[in-house]
Amino acid sequence: MTRQDNASILVLEDEPDIARLICSSLAEYGFRCEHIATGQQLLARARQAVPDLCIVDLGLPDMDGMQVVRELQDGSPCAVLILTGRNDVTDRVLGLELGADDYIVKPFEPRELVARVRSILRRYQRAAPPEAAPSEPNLARFAEWAFDKGRHVLVAPDAREIGLSAAEAALLLTLLRRPNKILSREQLLGERDVDPFDRSIDVRISRLRRKLDDDPQNPRLIKTVYGAGYLFSAQVAWE
Repeated sequence: MTRQDNASILVLEDEPDIARLICSSLAEYGFRCEHIATGQQLLARARQAVPDLCIVDLGLPDMDGMQVVRELQDGSPCAVLILTGRNDVTDRVLGLELGADDYIVKPFEPRELVARVRSILRRYQRAAPPEAAPSEPNLARFAEWAFDKGRHVLVAPDAREIGLSAAEAALLLTLLRRPNKILSREQLLGERDVDPFDRSIDVRISRLRRKLDDDPQNPRLIKTVYGAGYLFSAQVAWE
């Protein structure tokens, strides 16, 4: 993942005034922004060169923003921040379920937008292959599963390979490095302050459980410790 300064960002927003506000706010902090007005144009641009982050407005003239998020994750996986004027919590949770990393609701404060972009990029930087630490083991084995952190791939007991997004890989890596220890939502997100109503970490845990075939009603690998956080309940061997 590229460093935060000079990171490339595609801004999918059909309202020119809002797009200008987003791009000017981010440009002040060194981000390279490109405004795109339609979902199809954004998907084509992302196929040409995968950006560091896409800011996706859900209300688009040519296609549903949720479909854009889904197709980005299928074809050009990158960080995604949803921008929405919808107040329905269900829409925001659905966006996270489809692979978005965070969301922000219109009208928004530009400083909050910049803070959320920085937060997402920090998570992706932690998930990038550790070029500075080549001696660190690359493969983790646990409960008949394996995780290849260099490729962001889970290998199931039946040898199926399951791809993870960079955000999912970063979360799993944090859990695997501290097995059998309770980790708070703040520790898992890597942030000092987390909104108590922010459910993004819970949605990511849910996605990981599904990919690990971990029953959400009675999980055996990623356990919920109510009022404290989550615990990865397995022995982990690195090689």
